[in-house]
Amino acid sequence: MSLSAAINELKGVGPQVASKLHKLGIFTLKDMIEHYPKEYEDRRQITPINECERDEPNSILATVVSSPTVTRKGNLIIVSFRVKDQSGGLYITFYGQAYMKNQFTLGETYLFYGTVKYKYGKIEMESPEYQRVTKGQTAQSVAKITPIYPSTAKLSQKVIRTLIANSLEKCEGDLRENLPNFILKQYGLISKKEALQNIHFPKDNQIFFEARKRLVFEELLMLQLSLYLLKSDFAKRTEGITHKKSEGLGEFIKALPFALTGAQKRVLKEILKDMESKWAMNRLVQGDVGSGKTVIAALALYLAVQGGYQGALMAPTEVLAIQHFMFLEKLMMPFGIQVGLLTGSTTKKQKELLLEKVKSSEIQILVGTHALIEDNVEIPQLGLVITDEQHRFGVRQRLKLSEKGQMPDVMVMTATPIPRTLALILYGDMDISIIDELPPGRQPIKTNAVDSAYHPRIYQFITRHIQEGRQCYVICPMVEESENSSDLRNVVDYTAYLKEQVFPQFQVAYLHGKMKPKEKNEIMARFSKGDIQILVSTTVVEVGVNVPNATIMLIENAERFGLAQLHQLRGRVGRGEHQSYCILVSDSKNKVTRKRLKIMEESTDGFVIAETDLKLRGPGEFFGTRQHGLPEMKIANLYTDAKILKEVQVCAARLREEDSLMGGATVQALVQEVKERIMEEELHHAL
Repeated sequence: MSLSAAINELKGVGPQVASKLHKLGIFTLKDMIEHYPKEYEDRRQITPINECERDEPNSILATVVSSPTVTRKGNLIIVSFRVKDQSGGLYITFYGQAYMKNQFTLGETYLFYGTVKYKYGKIEMESPEYQRVTKGQTAQSVAKITPIYPSTAKLSQKVIRTLIANSLEKCEGDLRENLPNFILKQYGLISKKEALQNIHFPKDNQIFFEARKRLVFEELLMLQLSLYLLKSDFAKRTEGITHKKSEGLGEFIKALPFALTGAQKRVLKEILKDMESKWAMNRLVQGDVGSGKTVIAALALYLAVQGGYQGALMAPTEVLAIQHFMFLEKLMMPFGIQVGLLTGSTTKKQKELLLEKVKSSEIQILVGTHALIEDNVEIPQLGLVITDEQHRFGVRQRLKLSEKGQMPDVMVMTATPIPRTLALILYGDMDISIIDELPPGRQPIKTNAVDSAYHPRIYQFITRHIQEGRQCYVICPMVEESENSSDLRNVVDYTAYLKEQVFPQFQVAYLHGKMKPKEKNEIMARFSKGDIQILVSTTVVEVGVNVPNATIMLIENAERFGLAQLHQLRGRVGRGEHQSYCILVSDSKNKVTRKRLKIMEESTDGFVIAETDLKLRGPGEFFGTRQHGLPEMKIANLYTDAKILKEVQVCAARLREEDSLMGGATVQALVQEVKERIMEEELHHAL
């Protein structure tokens, strides 16, 4: 069978099982084979029954000594029977699985694996996994290192293991080697076929580590090469505009309403060096929430304009574009520099007038959303392109804006604190500057993680602060109620509840991504002016919006957000002179969730938080709901696999340098796999 065959062509996959597999993202046999285990259980250690650890998983080899009986407890069906080995006996119990009565034969021996508990005065193993041991078989030949897979409701581990084993068998002839021999040899990698077999069903620890290294290496190499293929236009060192240092830059800095921090001065120096060189600038400016990236952008734009060029700043949302426009206009106006704003809400008449002024260079700086890249937007003297939160723009969009000028300098800004290892992959072709210092006078935001029992106290706390003249954000994970997630707070219903039952004396409004841009802008404008005291929203407020009077950020169902995202949301407050607070509400008992929320309480350093998020959750989930388009990594973890990543980067650099290799027959299979495996449509948002 082919790897691309639909999963329902596999024996045992009917409509119901197929539907459950689809929920796990499994549609083909290839998807099934690449559904890697999340952990393993070593069941080779057989424990005598009288030595079993209570409340811990154990492997026992025991004989059935009583026929299975079926009893009812209310609507619950219970199947129970007794097993014994030479050291003692216990009960095996299955709940809600009546068919188990016919799965076991009196006098037969089975290998059971499950948690041993003391219940109702007797020792029992509840709903264990099991395997019959026939005559001639030894326990060692049956007991194995057993994979545990990510699953969904009522799709058992046994079914998943069987389907993977069948898929590997059916596709054996289609599992071609895609890494050239010289790579396998140089990095000591086993074959693809051997790796797939042993990642799912390892014979021992050594072969498991070898299998994992091979698959991690391949996955990271695919990612590196695919990004290279897409970003090759940026990767070439090209001659660009040489901006002359402006004498007036010192005056512009003096006119700023605040002094630059040491970090801002350092980053400005790096940017000026780039802009004054003959090479086109291609720089990422990474800075935590509120670190002052926009001021750096303003200084770079001022320098470009003073040299006779125009600048463009592209933001991902209209709200953010308007904010940037207002900030830049205030700074530039005293120096006679005209700033224009172009968004989806700009009327046809306004747009025609605006574009005419841009074309004639009367407007020197154009701020906008992706409306800037429309074909009829001409910026004849474009010398500097800045994109904010640039991972939300596709590589084609960035290129299109740059192509409106003759090799303009490119600067991109992000407040998403991306760990160094991830930045090296995403922005491997760019120089990186980090603003790692907050402006003086900023008070750290006090953060508390609590459960929903605290709501009455939280509402009293909000009331007191609003009465003192402050404002509050409330974040929900959903816009409206959904049948699958009725236990989650949603913006529409929660706003109605807060308005009618909790804060009838205050102005409460909501904001979400499904609203029209005009509505969103109106709500944000009213909130900025203080006409709205409580704004209930989805993560649409995550990026860039600046309301210094907002001092409380309440995040409901905090477990639904990534740590980096929670940190971004927290950064919406603490932007003024008053002490600010972030309250994270979650009823989750999950250990990893509790650990993640504890980190939020303890740290306000975005980079520490991002590293922790990557370590705890892995890269597949690092960017929240994958709105950033980073391909999900099925096996690699950028935190724990940093050593392999370094080897991969050396390997990818070698392949890149030797262009003949990239086009030669030796690596054709590899290049083909890159193109097929990580489609451009999926990747382009990541760049």
